[in-house]
Amino acid sequence: MKVYQTNEIKNISILGSSGSGKTTLAEAMLYEGGVIKRRGSVESGNTVSDYFPVEKEYGYSVFSTVFSVEWQDRKLNFIDCPGSDDFIGGAVSALNVTDTALMVLNAQYGVEVGTINQFRYTEQFHKPVIFVVNQLDNDKADYDGTIAQLREQWGGKVVPIQYPVSTGSSFNAVVDVLKMKMYRWKPEGGVPEVLEIPAEEMDKAMELHKALVESAAEHDDMLMEKFFEEGTLSEDDMRAGIRAGLVIRGMFPVFCVCAGRDMCVRRTLEFLGNVVPCTDKMPRPVTTEGVEVTPDSNGPTSLFFFKTTVEPHIGQVSYFKVISGKVKEGDDLLNADRGSKERIAQLFSVAGQTRNAVTEMVAGDIGATVKLKGTNQGTISDVNGNFVLKTGGNRELAVDYIGYESVTLPADTTKSLLIAMNEDQATLDEVVVVGYGSQSKGSITGAVASLKMSGTPQPTIGRKAFRKYLKESLVHPSDKDCARAKGKVILTFRVDKEGRPQDITVKKGLCASADEEAIRLIEEGPDWTMGEEPVEISIRF
Repeated sequence: MKVYQTNEIKNISILGSSGSGKTTLAEAMLYEGGVIKRRGSVESGNTVSDYFPVEKEYGYSVFSTVFSVEWQDRKLNFIDCPGSDDFIGGAVSALNVTDTALMVLNAQYGVEVGTINQFRYTEQFHKPVIFVVNQLDNDKADYDGTIAQLREQWGGKVVPIQYPVSTGSSFNAVVDVLKMKMYRWKPEGGVPEVLEIPAEEMDKAMELHKALVESAAEHDDMLMEKFFEEGTLSEDDMRAGIRAGLVIRGMFPVFCVCAGRDMCVRRTLEFLGNVVPCTDKMPRPVTTEGVEVTPDSNGPTSLFFFKTTVEPHIGQVSYFKVISGKVKEGDDLLNADRGSKERIAQLFSVAGQTRNAVTEMVAGDIGATVKLKGTNQGTISDVNGNFVLKTGGNRELAVDYIGYESVTLPADTTKSLLIAMNEDQATLDEVVVVGYGSQSKGSITGAVASLKMSGTPQPTIGRKAFRKYLKESLVHPSDKDCARAKGKVILTFRVDKEGRPQDITVKKGLCASADEEAIRLIEEGPDWTMGEEPVEISIRF
């Protein structure tokens, strides 16, 4: 994948109530963008977005998933968010780093409680919203009823850009009132046939087109003057007006899709690539000191980590947005929360659990890295850009089930696994298992046991990596009394709730300098999993 510049990158959250078809839409977007060769399905458990075992087992999203699509010389970074209110943290953390929200609605049910709840978060974060009416091929689909409900909730800001010629099993065409064309698909979907609008649809199309022109003109004084003079706007003018309206949340466009049959997905991607604002056109993020941060690729390097997963055979995978500057493989950055250094050993552009290595990312881009030493969430930067971003305080830790030890859950628990993060700190504060209730088999096996409930904590980076850390970091004493010292120093300590060693005691010493070096390695080493029981470790000199 090539290195995209800031004005070529767009970051989009996919929101919506549970069952609205977000994951299916994500799958269709990945297929149309050439990222995958065959579309998976939620029922088959082979989608890119729902790759954790618990998601495959229960058939719905539990964690947010990052993926990217290259479309018409633009890079579209998407975050597919869980629809259930139990996992709202995934949506909130995504809104921290994206610039536009794609709100998916099930055409059978229209505006649901989950839709309203997630829309409130878009208000809190001041994000543009585009409504996407999905599942129009369902026999109970009601497009007109859905539009009526949208307007009842959000008034005249709701502006349709497309409407279906028919719904239900006969759905195969939409009229686009921005381009004033009709798109029609074969049963397999994909690339549509572009036709002139039929005579019987022209009156309705013209009425909606006029409403769209007026709404686009409202948000730009020059466009308003042009509209008064000429009575209409060109397609390019309308795009500019829609973009201006999106940025200030002055209008909420409505699109139609049938994600399951890959209909109108290409047109939606085209609109996202051409019209929605890039990062550099959105309001600037603000530091905790109230200073705006410009997404300038030539500025100081600053990354904001918004999501961490723990995956089998890999360990910790950390997802970030480049807030300013650019980041390259091998860069040494500073953790602004802790004051410690982090090396970005690898950079990835991701699609679910698939990671594609890249050499560089610039301001506005979203990517991932692995096996950071001391950063789970928060801001890291070079020494010239040392600041902490002000965010909504909601972050996400996704833990896969990788076979540590069983944890029996209470029988009356609800069907959710919540990872609660302390919003005032950048470290893990608490892991809450609310777990799968009657749907569970009585126990849950996974990294949660290691994080919260195991008797003896282990290094978060794993024993092999921890031994490598000791080997690379160990400095043999050079003073006269210890220069020839050989043997091991045995230390005991407890681990606090932030994963840091406390009350370090030398159980068996070697010499003063060796003992001090052993204590330094533990104090400056990687985070440990939580627990209060004593931990014993030996360091050999």
